[in-house]
Amino acid sequence: MIDGKFAILAIESSCDETAAAVVLDGRQVLSNIISSQIDIHKQYGGVVPEIASRHHLDNINHVVQRAFDEAGEKRAAETGVPDARVTMEDIDAIAVTYGPGLVGALLIGLATAKAYALACGKPLIGVHHIQGHICANFIEHKELEPPFMALVVSGGHTNIVEVTDYNECHVLGGTRDDAAGEAYDKVARVLGLGYPGGPLIDKIARKGNPEAVEFKRVFLEKDSMDFSFSGIKTGVLNYVNSEQQAGREISVPDIAASFQQAVLDVIVAKTVQAAVKMKKDKIVMAGGVSANSKLREMMAAECAKRGIKLYHPSPILCTDNAAMIGCAAYYKYKAGEVDDLTLDAIPSLPL
Repeated sequence: MIDGKFAILAIESSCDETAAAVVLDGRQVLSNIISSQIDIHKQYGGVVPEIASRHHLDNINHVVQRAFDEAGEKRAAETGVPDARVTMEDIDAIAVTYGPGLVGALLIGLATAKAYALACGKPLIGVHHIQGHICANFIEHKELEPPFMALVVSGGHTNIVEVTDYNECHVLGGTRDDAAGEAYDKVARVLGLGYPGGPLIDKIARKGNPEAVEFKRVFLEKDSMDFSFSGIKTGVLNYVNSEQQAGREISVPDIAASFQQAVLDVIVAKTVQAAVKMKKDKIVMAGGVSANSKLREMMAAECAKRGIKLYHPSPILCTDNAAMIGCAAYYKYKAGEVDDLTLDAIPSLPL
């Protein structure tokens, strides 16, 4: 316990961020350390799993120690006690992401969490990465409670999820091919923008005309809550190739803005439709793409029309982080859900 509150050390290593955090009672963050590998993977145009795993191995213990150090500094500042350190003795449980993600990356975080749990006699709590993203909203919005509709948009996932309780949710729709963030990365590569594509397209699209190029909106079957973005990705590639072969100059800002508008039109429409259909008056956004400024703007406008309350975390909690894992783990622990040392990494773990 720390100051009478249940303290969790959380670890996240599902992709290319090595992260650790100390979280109290699920919603108070004492520290949230993120060591990003973006600069390392930029030269390859995407995450290389083997390289990501090796860097997790190099970073993980240092990141955990930084999480303890920062937690102590924050606690000292809040209490006025100069030596208010935080150590493993203060921790009540160890939380870790066990899927989905890159298997090698997951195993580094999981092995570290198991070692701490075994050596220190602490309970181990495995957390679903996507549940963590959804729970990031609880950290910044103290009043938020289930039920609500959640939109999860990231490099590997695009899901509409009905959250009925802290530990209970139902996936109503998902992507049948590329996730939204994956489509952003691939289109950014076609346009020569670099990696990661999401923030780059979001930035340059502000200078473009979203109606310059008509890219097809794919809504699939009537009332379907699923997504498909591979077609629009191919549409961008075909458009760029045809324009270049005809000797015409292309406008990267216009293409980026048009692509983004087509993708977000579908995402926003389906999410709001799901909330209305399931009679939910709250929508939360989660995942890396939920930091997209145009998505937030469009979603806020549509929710306002329908009288739906919109929640989203700040950008630092949209990306992969350990604070969200600590939050999700707290509610699992309260429900009596604790794992043992046989917990294994599941790269394709379903929600």
